[in-house]
Amino acid sequence: MEPSKDKKVLVSGASFAGLSTAYWMNKLGYKVTVVEIADSLKKGGTPVNIMENTIDIVKRMGLFDQIQANKIDMETWEIKNADDVTERLSYTQKRREERGEIEYEIERDVLLHILFDAVKDDVEFIFGDSIISLKEEDHGVEVAFKQGQKRSFQLVFGCDGIHSAVRKYWFGEESLFSHFLKTYFSITIVNKLLIGENTTQMYNEPGKMVMLNAYNGKTDIVLCFSSEKEIPYDYRNEAQQRDIILNQFTGSGWRVPELLEEVKDSETFYFDKLCQMKMPSWTRGRVALVGDAGYCASPAAGRGGSLAIDGAAALADAFEKCDGNFELAFREYNKSFRPFIEGVQADVVNFGVKMLVPQTAEAIQKRNKEGFGF
Repeated sequence: MEPSKDKKVLVSGASFAGLSTAYWMNKLGYKVTVVEIADSLKKGGTPVNIMENTIDIVKRMGLFDQIQANKIDMETWEIKNADDVTERLSYTQKRREERGEIEYEIERDVLLHILFDAVKDDVEFIFGDSIISLKEEDHGVEVAFKQGQKRSFQLVFGCDGIHSAVRKYWFGEESLFSHFLKTYFSITIVNKLLIGENTTQMYNEPGKMVMLNAYNGKTDIVLCFSSEKEIPYDYRNEAQQRDIILNQFTGSGWRVPELLEEVKDSETFYFDKLCQMKMPSWTRGRVALVGDAGYCASPAAGRGGSLAIDGAAALADAFEKCDGNFELAFREYNKSFRPFIEGVQADVVNFGVKMLVPQTAEAIQKRNKEGFGF
């Protein structure tokens, strides 16, 4: 393939999808710019599971040794009742070994920095700015940025999450593609252990789930609740989102009152709906979507970060297969990667949410007795 350094591409978003896409496009010879609305890398979030095909991809990227060196070894999964009695206990690593699975769990922020370090010297980063319009030109896309500048790129990659600006301006409003899974969730990370280290604990009430994940001296508090209808809220208004969670879980049992106090006082907080993005095509013209922007499977899939890494590699493989012809590569990307994504999304709908947030006391008891089926 001919060198492409004169060909400029823009990546919107500096998380797993964006950094992975930037890595591969730089390797393919493109001059890459990454724009990120936040002033720096976005911190926080639950650990990422690197498994199956993603292991091979991070090996190709030269990142495997760092991931292996920083892996978290979760030891037990405990399902609790309101009296804090363990109704079901699983030994996480032993269970994986029995199934013949290899998996590397790593803190989200650690993996984010590993990816950033892999591209920071070769890629231009623009932090604290965002795309406000995209305009098709004869041989590229004119991009207008919020801070006022306009620049042209041969290709644009939307790697900016479920509320993607690229998808909105180029493909249509979020509501056209977002499929609500009748569930909301929040993630709060506190810098102390609320349970034993390398332990996961889960507690359910009908239509509600509480999960604690403890590792490396910190604890993730995950709160999840069902809702038949979508709740109107501003996804940038954190105070409003905290109130939604506090109102939903006030009066719940187990350790919930104590955990809500942690949520009130925490520095880190994330809230959103569980949804999936389903699009007839992840590409149009000179623009392609990667990761949650195009095919979010929802956090219930347990592999959001790895799907982003997988998607960026699938896109890069399509470019190599098609000798850099972006039109053919985009078609190949849509065709070759779609069956895998559709399978993951189907598993979430048919299995994931139902198991994580049972709707009745009977369903909770059945799940606690029989486990997750894996």
